[in-house]
Amino acid sequence: MRRRTLLAATSSLALPAMSFAADMPHTSWSRQAVLYQVNVRQFSAEGTLKAVQAQLPRLRRMGVDILWLMPIQPIGRLNRKGTLGSYYSISDYTAVNPEFGTLADARALVAEAHRLGFKVILDWVANHTAWDHPWATAHKDWYKLNARGEVYAVTFNEGQPGEEHWDDVVALDYKSDALRTAMIDAMAFWVREVGLDGFRCDVARLVPTDFWVRARQALDAVKPLFMLAESDAIELHTSGAFDMTYSWDLADQVFKKIGKGEPGAPLLKAWLAKQPAGYPPQAYRMRFTANHDFNSWHGTDAELYGDAYQALAVLTFTLPGMPLIYNGQESRLTQRLAFFEKDPIAWKTHELADFYAGLAALKHSHPALAAGQYGAPVTLLDGPADVVAFERRLGPDVVRVAVNLSAVAQTWQGRVLKPWGWQVLASAAA
Repeated sequence: MRRRTLLAATSSLALPAMSFAADMPHTSWSRQAVLYQVNVRQFSAEGTLKAVQAQLPRLRRMGVDILWLMPIQPIGRLNRKGTLGSYYSISDYTAVNPEFGTLADARALVAEAHRLGFKVILDWVANHTAWDHPWATAHKDWYKLNARGEVYAVTFNEGQPGEEHWDDVVALDYKSDALRTAMIDAMAFWVREVGLDGFRCDVARLVPTDFWVRARQALDAVKPLFMLAESDAIELHTSGAFDMTYSWDLADQVFKKIGKGEPGAPLLKAWLAKQPAGYPPQAYRMRFTANHDFNSWHGTDAELYGDAYQALAVLTFTLPGMPLIYNGQESRLTQRLAFFEKDPIAWKTHELADFYAGLAALKHSHPALAAGQYGAPVTLLDGPADVVAFERRLGPDVVRVAVNLSAVAQTWQGRVLKPWGWQVLASAAA
Protein backbone atom coordinates (compact mmCIF):
# COMPACT_ATOMS: atom_id res chain seq x y z
CA MET A 1 0.00 0.00 0.00
CA ARG A 2 1.80 3.10 -1.23
CA ARG A 3 1.50 6.34 0.71
CA ARG A 4 1.43 9.43 -1.47
CA THR A 5 0.79 13.13 -1.17
CA LEU A 6 -2.86 14.04 -1.70
CA LEU A 7 -4.03 15.63 -4.93
CA ALA A 8 -5.81 18.95 -4.96
CA ALA A 9 -9.29 18.87 -3.48
CA THR A 10 -12.22 18.00 -5.73
CA SER A 11 -15.92 18.66 -5.31
CA SER A 12 -17.58 16.38 -2.81
CA LEU A 13 -20.83 15.48 -1.10
CA ALA A 14 -20.57 15.63 2.68
CA LEU A 15 -22.38 12.77 4.40
CA PRO A 16 -24.02 13.19 7.82
CA ALA A 17 -21.19 14.02 10.20
CA MET A 18 -20.72 12.20 13.47
CA SER A 19 -20.38 14.04 16.75
CA PHE A 20 -16.97 13.52 18.27
CA ALA A 21 -18.12 13.67 21.88
CA ALA A 22 -16.41 10.91 23.84
CA ASP A 23 -19.61 9.48 25.31
CA MET A 24 -17.91 6.15 25.99
CA PRO A 25 -14.13 5.88 26.15
CA HIS A 26 -12.53 2.78 24.64
CA THR A 27 -9.17 1.26 25.46
CA SER A 28 -6.41 3.07 23.61
CA TRP A 29 -5.20 -0.18 22.05
CA SER A 30 -8.53 -0.80 20.33
CA ARG A 31 -8.88 2.48 18.45
CA GLN A 32 -6.88 1.64 15.30
CA ALA A 33 -6.78 -2.12 15.80
CA VAL A 34 -7.04 -5.03 13.40
CA LEU A 35 -8.98 -8.06 14.68
CA TYR A 36 -8.15 -11.67 13.71
CA GLN A 37 -10.48 -14.60 14.44
CA VAL A 38 -8.89 -17.94 15.37
CA ASN A 39 -10.83 -21.18 14.94
CA VAL A 40 -8.47 -23.23 17.13
CA ARG A 41 -9.70 -26.63 15.92
CA GLN A 42 -9.15 -25.83 12.25
CA PHE A 43 -6.26 -23.38 12.52
CA SER A 44 -3.67 -26.18 12.27
CA ALA A 45 -3.36 -29.90 11.74
CA GLU A 46 -2.73 -30.22 15.49
CA GLY A 47 -5.75 -28.10 16.38
CA THR A 48 -4.21 -26.94 19.65
CA LEU A 49 -3.50 -23.76 21.56
CA LYS A 50 0.22 -24.50 21.31
CA ALA A 51 -0.08 -24.57 17.52
CA VAL A 52 -1.77 -21.16 17.59
CA GLN A 53 1.00 -19.82 19.79
CA ALA A 54 3.61 -20.97 17.28
CA GLN A 55 2.03 -18.75 14.61
CA LEU A 56 1.88 -15.56 16.67
CA PRO A 57 5.04 -14.01 15.18
CA ARG A 58 3.62 -14.45 11.67
CA LEU A 59 0.33 -12.83 12.65
CA ARG A 60 2.15 -9.96 14.31
CA ARG A 61 4.13 -9.32 11.13
CA MET A 62 0.82 -9.20 9.29
CA GLY A 63 -0.29 -6.34 11.53
CA VAL A 64 -2.84 -8.14 13.69
CA ASP A 65 -3.55 -6.44 17.03
CA ILE A 66 -6.39 -8.39 18.67
CA LEU A 67 -6.82 -12.17 18.60
CA TRP A 68 -10.38 -13.47 18.91
CA LEU A 69 -10.33 -17.09 20.06
CA MET A 70 -13.46 -19.08 19.36
CA PRO A 71 -14.68 -20.96 22.48
CA ILE A 72 -11.96 -23.17 23.94
CA GLN A 73 -13.94 -24.73 26.79
CA PRO A 74 -15.01 -28.41 26.98
CA ILE A 75 -17.87 -29.37 24.65
CA GLY A 76 -20.93 -31.29 25.85
CA ARG A 77 -21.36 -34.94 24.90
CA LEU A 78 -25.10 -35.31 25.39
CA ASN A 79 -26.92 -34.59 22.09
CA ARG A 80 -23.58 -33.57 20.57
CA LYS A 81 -23.63 -32.57 16.91
CA GLY A 82 -21.24 -34.53 14.71
CA THR A 83 -18.18 -36.28 16.05
CA LEU A 84 -16.52 -33.40 17.89
CA GLY A 85 -19.48 -31.11 18.62
CA SER A 86 -20.06 -27.39 18.42
CA TYR A 87 -17.67 -24.98 20.12
CA TYR A 88 -20.80 -23.19 21.35
CA SER A 89 -22.09 -26.16 23.40
CA ILE A 90 -20.09 -25.59 26.58
CA SER A 91 -20.05 -28.07 29.46
CA ASP A 92 -17.63 -26.21 31.77
CA TYR A 93 -17.05 -22.46 31.64
CA THR A 94 -13.74 -22.47 33.52
CA ALA A 95 -11.84 -25.32 31.86
CA VAL A 96 -10.15 -25.98 28.52
CA ASN A 97 -11.29 -28.55 25.98
CA PRO A 98 -8.67 -31.37 26.07
CA GLU A 99 -8.89 -31.36 22.26
CA PHE A 100 -7.16 -27.98 22.36
CA GLY A 101 -4.81 -28.42 25.32
CA THR A 102 -4.80 -27.37 28.95
CA LEU A 103 -5.44 -24.31 31.06
CA ALA A 104 -1.67 -23.92 31.31
CA ASP A 105 -1.54 -23.82 27.50
CA ALA A 106 -4.18 -21.07 27.47
CA ARG A 107 -2.17 -19.05 29.99
CA ALA A 108 1.01 -19.54 27.96
CA LEU A 109 -0.71 -18.46 24.72
CA VAL A 110 -2.08 -15.28 26.29
CA ALA A 111 1.23 -14.47 28.00
CA GLU A 112 3.18 -14.87 24.75
CA ALA A 113 0.57 -12.88 22.84
CA HIS A 114 0.94 -10.06 25.35
CA ARG A 115 4.72 -10.21 25.09
CA LEU A 116 4.45 -9.76 21.32
CA GLY A 117 2.00 -6.87 21.62
CA PHE A 118 -1.35 -8.58 21.01
CA LYS A 119 -4.51 -8.40 23.04
CA VAL A 120 -6.68 -11.52 23.32
CA ILE A 121 -10.47 -11.87 23.57
CA LEU A 122 -12.43 -15.08 24.08
CA ASP A 123 -15.74 -16.07 22.55
CA TRP A 124 -18.23 -16.24 25.42
CA VAL A 125 -21.49 -18.21 25.28
CA ALA A 126 -23.80 -16.77 27.95
CA ASN A 127 -27.17 -17.62 26.38
CA HIS A 128 -27.01 -21.40 26.71
CA THR A 129 -24.97 -24.38 27.86
CA ALA A 130 -24.55 -28.00 26.89
CA TRP A 131 -27.18 -30.40 28.24
CA ASP A 132 -24.56 -31.99 30.48
CA HIS A 133 -23.20 -28.81 32.03
CA PRO A 134 -23.30 -29.37 35.82
CA TRP A 135 -25.61 -26.39 36.22
CA ALA A 136 -28.37 -28.24 34.35
CA THR A 137 -28.53 -30.75 37.21
CA ALA A 138 -27.53 -28.66 40.22
CA HIS A 139 -29.40 -25.48 39.27
CA LYS A 140 -32.37 -26.43 37.11
CA ASP A 141 -33.98 -23.12 38.06
CA TRP A 142 -31.23 -21.34 36.12
CA TYR A 143 -32.70 -22.69 32.86
CA LYS A 144 -35.74 -22.04 30.74
CA LEU A 145 -38.26 -24.86 31.28
CA ASN A 146 -41.07 -26.21 29.14
CA ALA A 147 -44.69 -26.64 30.26
CA ARG A 148 -43.73 -29.89 31.99
CA GLY A 149 -41.01 -28.18 34.00
CA GLU A 150 -38.20 -29.76 31.97
CA VAL A 151 -35.04 -28.27 30.55
CA TYR A 152 -35.38 -28.35 26.76
CA ALA A 153 -33.45 -27.51 23.61
CA VAL A 154 -33.06 -23.89 22.60
CA THR A 155 -36.08 -23.14 20.42
CA PHE A 156 -36.92 -20.20 18.19
CA ASN A 157 -40.37 -19.27 16.84
CA GLU A 158 -41.87 -21.89 19.12
CA GLY A 159 -45.23 -23.11 17.81
CA GLN A 160 -44.87 -20.89 14.73
CA PRO A 161 -43.99 -21.63 11.10
CA GLY A 162 -40.24 -21.93 10.79
CA GLU A 163 -39.75 -23.24 14.34
CA GLU A 164 -36.02 -23.85 14.84
CA HIS A 165 -34.19 -25.98 17.39
CA TRP A 166 -30.58 -25.98 18.57
CA ASP A 167 -30.73 -29.55 19.76
CA ASP A 168 -27.30 -29.66 21.43
CA VAL A 169 -27.85 -26.76 23.86
CA VAL A 170 -30.31 -25.60 26.53
CA ALA A 171 -31.16 -21.97 27.28
CA LEU A 172 -30.33 -20.14 30.49
CA ASP A 173 -32.96 -18.01 32.26
CA TYR A 174 -31.61 -14.69 33.47
CA LYS A 175 -34.45 -14.19 35.92
CA SER A 176 -32.11 -15.90 38.37
CA ASP A 177 -29.77 -13.48 40.12
CA ALA A 178 -27.64 -16.42 41.24
CA LEU A 179 -27.09 -17.35 37.60
CA ARG A 180 -26.02 -13.80 36.79
CA THR A 181 -23.48 -13.85 39.61
CA ALA A 182 -22.14 -17.26 38.58
CA MET A 183 -21.78 -16.20 34.94
CA ILE A 184 -19.89 -13.04 35.82
CA ASP A 185 -17.65 -15.03 38.16
CA ALA A 186 -16.84 -17.43 35.30
CA MET A 187 -15.96 -14.55 32.98
CA ALA A 188 -13.83 -12.92 35.67
CA PHE A 189 -11.93 -16.19 36.08
CA TRP A 190 -10.55 -15.86 32.56
CA VAL A 191 -9.57 -12.23 33.11
CA ARG A 192 -7.87 -12.84 36.46
CA GLU A 193 -6.40 -16.31 35.91
CA VAL A 194 -5.57 -16.30 32.20
CA GLY A 195 -5.13 -12.59 31.49
CA LEU A 196 -7.79 -12.12 28.82
CA ASP A 197 -8.42 -8.62 27.52
CA GLY A 198 -12.10 -8.98 26.66
CA PHE A 199 -14.85 -11.10 25.18
CA ARG A 200 -16.80 -11.63 21.99
CA CYS A 201 -20.28 -12.44 23.27
CA ASP A 202 -22.32 -14.98 21.32
CA VAL A 203 -25.96 -14.15 20.42
CA ALA A 204 -25.66 -11.20 22.79
CA ARG A 205 -29.16 -9.86 22.08
CA LEU A 206 -30.75 -13.02 23.51
CA VAL A 207 -29.28 -12.20 26.92
CA PRO A 208 -30.80 -9.26 28.87
CA THR A 209 -28.92 -6.03 28.32
CA ASP A 210 -28.95 -5.25 32.02
CA PHE A 211 -26.91 -8.40 32.61
CA TRP A 212 -24.26 -7.21 30.15
CA VAL A 213 -24.16 -3.81 31.85
CA ARG A 214 -23.61 -5.45 35.22
CA ALA A 215 -21.01 -7.82 33.78
CA ARG A 216 -19.12 -4.99 32.08
CA GLN A 217 -18.98 -2.96 35.27
CA ALA A 218 -17.74 -5.93 37.31
CA LEU A 219 -15.14 -6.99 34.75
CA ASP A 220 -13.83 -3.48 34.11
CA ALA A 221 -13.16 -3.29 37.85
CA VAL A 222 -10.61 -6.08 37.30
CA LYS A 223 -9.08 -4.33 34.28
CA PRO A 224 -10.41 -2.29 31.34
CA LEU A 225 -11.71 -4.69 28.70
CA PHE A 226 -12.83 -4.73 25.07
CA MET A 227 -16.31 -6.17 24.48
CA LEU A 228 -17.70 -7.29 21.11
CA ALA A 229 -21.35 -8.31 20.76
CA GLU A 230 -22.63 -10.72 18.15
CA SER A 231 -25.51 -8.37 17.51
CA ASP A 232 -26.26 -5.09 15.81
CA ALA A 233 -28.58 -3.79 18.55
CA ILE A 234 -28.07 -0.09 19.19
CA GLU A 235 -29.04 -0.58 22.84
CA LEU A 236 -25.89 -2.59 23.43
CA HIS A 237 -23.92 0.58 22.65
CA THR A 238 -26.10 3.17 24.36
CA SER A 239 -26.15 1.09 27.55
CA GLY A 240 -22.35 1.18 27.72
CA ALA A 241 -22.17 -2.62 27.76
CA PHE A 242 -20.25 -3.12 24.50
CA ASP A 243 -17.54 -1.42 22.50
CA MET A 244 -18.42 -3.02 19.16
CA THR A 245 -21.25 -4.77 17.33
CA TYR A 246 -21.49 -6.65 14.04
CA SER A 247 -21.98 -4.71 10.82
CA TRP A 248 -24.20 -7.28 9.13
CA ASP A 249 -25.74 -4.41 7.18
CA LEU A 250 -22.58 -3.80 5.16
CA ALA A 251 -21.95 -7.51 4.61
CA ASP A 252 -25.52 -8.46 3.71
CA GLN A 253 -26.88 -5.34 2.05
CA VAL A 254 -23.77 -4.44 0.06
CA PHE A 255 -20.99 -7.03 -0.11
CA LYS A 256 -23.10 -10.13 -0.77
CA LYS A 257 -25.19 -8.32 -3.36
CA ILE A 258 -22.06 -7.16 -5.16
CA GLY A 259 -20.92 -10.78 -5.19
CA LYS A 260 -24.20 -11.74 -6.86
CA GLY A 261 -23.63 -9.22 -9.65
CA GLU A 262 -25.60 -6.19 -8.51
CA PRO A 263 -24.01 -2.80 -9.36
CA GLY A 264 -21.73 -2.14 -6.41
CA ALA A 265 -21.23 1.61 -6.37
CA PRO A 266 -24.94 2.51 -6.03
CA LEU A 267 -25.32 -0.06 -3.25
CA LEU A 268 -22.39 1.28 -1.26
CA LYS A 269 -23.30 4.92 -1.78
CA ALA A 270 -26.86 4.27 -0.62
CA TRP A 271 -25.50 2.46 2.45
CA LEU A 272 -23.13 5.32 3.21
CA ALA A 273 -25.92 7.88 2.90
CA LYS A 274 -27.80 6.15 5.73
CA GLN A 275 -24.93 6.33 8.22
CA PRO A 276 -24.77 6.45 11.21
CA ALA A 277 -28.35 5.08 11.25
CA GLY A 278 -29.00 5.73 14.92
CA TYR A 279 -25.74 4.42 16.30
CA PRO A 280 -24.08 6.73 18.84
CA PRO A 281 -20.73 8.30 17.94
CA GLN A 282 -18.84 5.93 20.22
CA ALA A 283 -20.15 2.81 18.49
CA TYR A 284 -17.45 0.66 16.93
CA ARG A 285 -18.83 -1.47 14.10
CA MET A 286 -17.05 -4.65 13.02
CA ARG A 287 -16.49 -4.65 9.25
CA PHE A 288 -15.90 -8.06 7.70
CA THR A 289 -16.09 -10.19 4.61
CA ALA A 290 -15.94 -13.50 6.53
CA ASN A 291 -16.22 -15.00 9.97
CA HIS A 292 -16.86 -18.55 11.20
CA ASP A 293 -20.58 -18.38 10.39
CA PHE A 294 -20.13 -16.81 6.97
CA ASN A 295 -17.41 -19.26 6.00
CA SER A 296 -19.08 -22.46 7.23
CA TRP A 297 -22.70 -21.73 6.37
CA HIS A 298 -22.77 -19.04 3.67
CA GLY A 299 -19.70 -19.70 1.51
CA THR A 300 -16.05 -18.99 0.92
CA ASP A 301 -14.80 -15.60 -0.22
CA ALA A 302 -14.59 -16.92 -3.77
CA GLU A 303 -18.17 -18.20 -3.62
CA LEU A 304 -19.59 -15.06 -2.04
CA TYR A 305 -17.61 -12.33 -3.80
CA GLY A 306 -15.60 -13.74 -6.69
CA ASP A 307 -13.12 -11.25 -8.12
CA ALA A 308 -14.52 -8.46 -5.95
CA TYR A 309 -13.10 -9.94 -2.74
CA GLN A 310 -9.96 -7.84 -2.28
CA ALA A 311 -11.72 -4.60 -3.18
CA LEU A 312 -14.29 -5.33 -0.46
CA ALA A 313 -11.52 -6.16 2.02
CA VAL A 314 -10.00 -2.73 1.33
CA LEU A 315 -13.33 -1.17 2.32
CA THR A 316 -13.40 -3.06 5.63
CA PHE A 317 -10.10 -1.39 6.54
CA THR A 318 -10.88 2.12 5.34
CA LEU A 319 -14.54 2.69 6.22
CA PRO A 320 -15.30 3.68 9.84
CA GLY A 321 -15.06 0.71 12.19
CA MET A 322 -12.72 -2.15 12.98
CA PRO A 323 -11.70 -4.69 10.31
CA LEU A 324 -11.83 -8.44 10.90
CA ILE A 325 -9.64 -11.04 9.22
CA TYR A 326 -10.90 -14.63 9.50
CA ASN A 327 -8.13 -17.19 9.82
CA GLY A 328 -7.04 -18.50 6.44
CA GLN A 329 -8.09 -15.45 4.44
CA GLU A 330 -4.42 -14.53 4.12
CA SER A 331 -4.06 -17.83 2.22
CA ARG A 332 -7.20 -17.35 0.08
CA LEU A 333 -9.21 -19.82 2.16
CA THR A 334 -11.13 -21.98 -0.31
CA GLN A 335 -12.78 -24.30 2.24
CA ARG A 336 -16.09 -24.06 4.02
CA LEU A 337 -14.59 -25.24 7.29
CA ALA A 338 -16.61 -28.02 8.91
CA PHE A 339 -18.22 -27.01 12.18
CA PHE A 340 -18.52 -30.31 14.02
CA GLU A 341 -15.58 -32.29 12.61
CA LYS A 342 -11.84 -31.87 12.19
CA ASP A 343 -11.21 -29.98 8.95
CA PRO A 344 -7.92 -28.07 9.18
CA ILE A 345 -7.20 -25.10 6.96
CA ALA A 346 -5.23 -26.20 3.91
CA TRP A 347 -2.54 -23.56 4.30
CA LYS A 348 -0.74 -22.92 1.04
CA THR A 349 1.40 -19.87 0.57
CA HIS A 350 0.25 -16.88 2.57
CA GLU A 351 -0.21 -15.02 -0.68
CA LEU A 352 -2.42 -12.26 0.75
CA ALA A 353 -0.33 -11.69 3.88
CA ASP A 354 1.42 -8.67 2.38
CA PHE A 355 -1.92 -7.33 1.15
CA TYR A 356 -3.31 -7.45 4.68
CA ALA A 357 -0.08 -6.15 6.19
CA GLY A 358 -0.29 -3.09 3.93
CA LEU A 359 -3.87 -2.42 4.97
CA ALA A 360 -3.00 -2.89 8.64
CA ALA A 361 -0.08 -0.46 8.32
CA LEU A 362 -2.43 2.09 6.75
CA LYS A 363 -4.92 1.61 9.58
CA HIS A 364 -2.22 1.98 12.23
CA SER A 365 -0.58 5.02 10.64
CA HIS A 366 -3.59 7.25 10.16
CA PRO A 367 -5.75 8.55 13.03
CA ALA A 368 -8.41 9.46 10.47
CA LEU A 369 -9.07 5.71 10.08
CA ALA A 370 -9.66 5.12 13.79
CA ALA A 371 -12.95 3.59 14.93
CA GLY A 372 -15.82 5.24 16.76
CA GLN A 373 -15.49 8.82 17.95
CA TYR A 374 -11.73 8.77 17.40
CA GLY A 375 -11.77 8.61 13.60
CA ALA A 376 -13.08 10.85 10.85
CA PRO A 377 -16.43 10.73 9.05
CA VAL A 378 -16.72 9.78 5.39
CA THR A 379 -17.03 12.41 2.68
CA LEU A 380 -17.88 11.11 -0.78
CA LEU A 381 -15.81 12.42 -3.69
CA ASP A 382 -16.79 12.77 -7.32
CA GLY A 383 -15.89 9.99 -9.70
CA PRO A 384 -17.16 7.58 -12.36
CA ALA A 385 -20.49 5.87 -11.73
CA ASP A 386 -18.85 2.53 -10.90
CA VAL A 387 -16.23 3.99 -8.56
CA VAL A 388 -16.80 4.81 -4.92
CA ALA A 389 -14.31 7.47 -3.83
CA PHE A 390 -14.25 8.98 -0.38
CA GLU A 391 -12.13 10.97 2.00
CA ARG A 392 -11.60 10.74 5.75
CA ARG A 393 -10.00 13.85 7.20
CA LEU A 394 -8.96 14.42 10.81
CA GLY A 395 -6.94 17.60 11.24
CA PRO A 396 -3.82 17.32 9.04
CA ASP A 397 -4.32 13.58 8.55
CA VAL A 398 -6.21 12.80 5.33
CA VAL A 399 -6.87 9.47 3.63
CA ARG A 400 -8.53 9.21 0.23
CA VAL A 401 -9.79 5.92 -1.12
CA ALA A 402 -11.14 5.07 -4.57
CA VAL A 403 -12.49 1.58 -5.24
CA ASN A 404 -13.63 0.31 -8.62
CA LEU A 405 -16.67 -1.81 -7.88
CA SER A 406 -16.99 -3.19 -11.38
CA ALA A 407 -15.34 -5.71 -13.68
CA VAL A 408 -14.38 -2.95 -16.16
CA ALA A 409 -11.36 -0.64 -15.84
CA GLN A 410 -12.23 2.90 -14.72
CA THR A 411 -10.35 6.20 -14.59
CA TRP A 412 -10.38 8.29 -11.43
CA GLN A 413 -8.48 11.58 -11.18
CA GLY A 414 -6.30 10.58 -14.11
CA ARG A 415 -5.46 7.18 -12.64
CA VAL A 416 -6.56 3.91 -14.18
CA LEU A 417 -8.26 1.58 -11.72
CA LYS A 418 -8.14 -2.02 -12.89
CA PRO A 419 -11.32 -4.13 -12.69
CA TRP A 420 -12.05 -4.41 -8.96
CA GLY A 421 -8.97 -2.24 -8.34
CA TRP A 422 -8.39 0.52 -5.82
CA GLN A 423 -6.24 3.53 -5.06
CA VAL A 424 -5.34 4.87 -1.62
CA LEU A 425 -3.79 8.32 -1.25
CA ALA A 426 -2.73 9.36 2.22
CA SER A 427 -1.11 12.42 3.69
CA ALA A 428 1.55 12.04 6.36
CA ALA A 429 -0.12 11.50 9.73
CA ALA A 430 0.41 14.21 12.29
